[in-house]
Amino acid sequence: MFKVCPKCETQWPTREDYLGDPGLQLVGYQANFKALEAGILLFNHTCRTTLALMAEDFKDLYDGPIFVERATGSDECGGHCLHKDDLGPCPARCECAYVRHILQLIKSWPKTPSDCADRAIFSTMQK
Repeated sequence: MFKVCPKCETQWPTREDYLGDPGLQLVGYQANFKALEAGILLFNHTCRTTLALMAEDFKDLYDGPIFVERATGSDECGGHCLHKDDLGPCPARCECAYVRHILQLIKSWPKTPSDCADRAIFSTMQK
């Protein structure tokens, strides 16, 4: 089991099921500058709870370069990682940039309704 909602007990057997659920929305990222994989991605669920998952759970979605130095605080840095609700991409040559790329992949992940309730939510979200 990939994840279970602690409030409504919705189950997502796989990461693909989780990312494809129209009842979930990525709303934040809390960076961990000492260990990037320990950063936390925050998702709101339709049952009005927020689920937290480690960045490590999504690391394999990225296949580009991972820079060894952080640009945080430099002229090149846009400060995205300093604000948990800023999900924008980062063009800097920074060790944190790969996580920003993963956020973009998750935000654009195709949503796939799986049953009647999900389809109702999905159609409302699309309007």
